[in-house]
Amino acid sequence: MMEFGNLSFQKLEEKFRIKSPWDLIIIFVLNILITIPIFIIAHQNLITLEWAYHVDRILLFLAILLGIQYLLQLMRKVTLISIILYLIMLVYGSLSDKYGFKSVFEDYRSMMYTMNDNPYPQDIIISKLMPFPNKSKILDAVEYQNPKVRDFAFMAINKHFKKIKGYNDYFTIIQSFAIFKEINGSWNYVSDPKGHDYIAKATESLKYLSGDCDDHSILMAACIKSIGGTTRLIHTKGHIYPEIYIGNKIDLEHINYLIKKELFPQESKNKSIHCHIDERGNVWLNLDYTAKYPGGPFMNEEILGALTLD
Repeated sequence: MMEFGNLSFQKLEEKFRIKSPWDLIIIFVLNILITIPIFIIAHQNLITLEWAYHVDRILLFLAILLGIQYLLQLMRKVTLISIILYLIMLVYGSLSDKYGFKSVFEDYRSMMYTMNDNPYPQDIIISKLMPFPNKSKILDAVEYQNPKVRDFAFMAINKHFKKIKGYNDYFTIIQSFAIFKEINGSWNYVSDPKGHDYIAKATESLKYLSGDCDDHSILMAACIKSIGGTTRLIHTKGHIYPEIYIGNKIDLEHINYLIKKELFPQESKNKSIHCHIDERGNVWLNLDYTAKYPGGPFMNEEILGALTLD
């Protein structure tokens, strides 16, 4: 009787599979969404054979497409259950005005756009997968195009380091250090309400130059980005702080001299410059609110997530 029941269930499942092609369509759509970023990574990292009509790239795309389709079909039940659960989460996110369908679409579109222009598109995927608290709120709060943020940045630039000459290659970095000096010289640390993580927009923090670590990071990133600098926010255990991109190790030597001899000689006297060097050799300098000079000591060395604002 048990065997008969199992046999009937198998037959029913086979009939359902034949009569309902929706599972195949859903899996194929998922396959396309996965194949495109993987193809971009493969295209950027594999040698181009320069065949006529880009046949080598067409074959590469088809090979990736068929391979992923085969894997998804092998895990058909798990794939469909995962998709259903994810859709339920997105419906809830959309209805509760949190991370929903619109956010997914914007993130995917942004990722595709960035990957097309990046020589290392896999880094974009990695950064998207790395955890970062309140990511969407923070991105919205970095109001680098707001006139108030730009005005504050201009004020700081006109107030500090105007007489420094002869460093044209580091013009934007010197101006960014002027912003750092103005913010960190006046910043007053104020905690969030107990039990709540309040994310202040850059224009809010401008009023009193006060807030917690994420508020400081948002304001610093917004001001530097408003004048063309590149920053990223680093998430460590219980802390977020900003870093500025300064170039490679050779650039670091010049920046080190600038900080110690020209810009922050007293603050950095007999002290080390603290930075991170990523897997591509890019140097990122610490701009935490606790630092008295760019490259001051880290509060926490362990990086749990990074959010680049380029």
